[in-house]
Amino acid sequence: MRTILWGARRALMPLATAALVLGAWQALAMTVTAVRGVDFPTPWTTGESLLRLLGGVDLADRSIYRHVYDSLARWAAGFAVAAIGGILFGLLAGCRRGVEELTVPVVHILQLVPGLAWIPVALLLFGIGEQATVFMIAITAFSPIAINVLSGVKRVDVTYVRAARMLGATGTELFTRVMIPGALPSILSGLRIGMGNSWRVLVAAEMVVGTGTGLGYAIIQARWTLDYQAAFACVLIICLIGLVLERYVFSAIERITVDRWGLSHQA
Repeated sequence: MRTILWGARRALMPLATAALVLGAWQALAMTVTAVRGVDFPTPWTTGESLLRLLGGVDLADRSIYRHVYDSLARWAAGFAVAAIGGILFGLLAGCRRGVEELTVPVVHILQLVPGLAWIPVALLLFGIGEQATVFMIAITAFSPIAINVLSGVKRVDVTYVRAARMLGATGTELFTRVMIPGALPSILSGLRIGMGNSWRVLVAAEMVVGTGTGLGYAIIQARWTLDYQAAFACVLIICLIGLVLERYVFSAIERITVDRWGLSHQA
């Protein structure tokens, strides 16, 4: 009986959370409309706008599917660069003390720079367009990934390293069979943090850099045309995509990978 009640509670909690958010949203919309006299989009009007967009109505001369696809493509490109670079750097710095002492302060400084602060740098390096957006995504996601990977490598139990050496493990085997599995929980945590940072800066970059498509670009164009319902619909899509990436993609990868290597107790 207790198991059934626990299962029912777990199933109902997301619905309760959604009801709480929608109720707060509706109350805010009614308050703003009454106090300021402006039409603040409600959940209902936003849902209607979302259905129109999904039905084929263009936004900023493009379909919503094109905007979503282009945003995901830019994010995937920038995040892939950050993930590969951050993991390789963290592993190298974690295994080479000289590299760590020389470069890690720079990485910490990069982490302190807000994503939007890279706009002038991106424009000077790449001009307006795709490359500037991908650069901002990559540079924003790189630091948390690199720092978490480095931290994970530093926390690998030295007993495992010594045992592997006593068993005759070579440098490559030590690296792939001990260091990477030992740092795996931190690697996955870094990727999740980097994902969140890069997804946020993607939307902001599309608003400013002028890519011509994308969810951020669509929001800023909807603002200029006073189509706030469409802008809110785009924000809702951004939230849903981020939720899917966080809860159903990265969480699943973390669960499968960590269980595969038997590191659940370290996660």
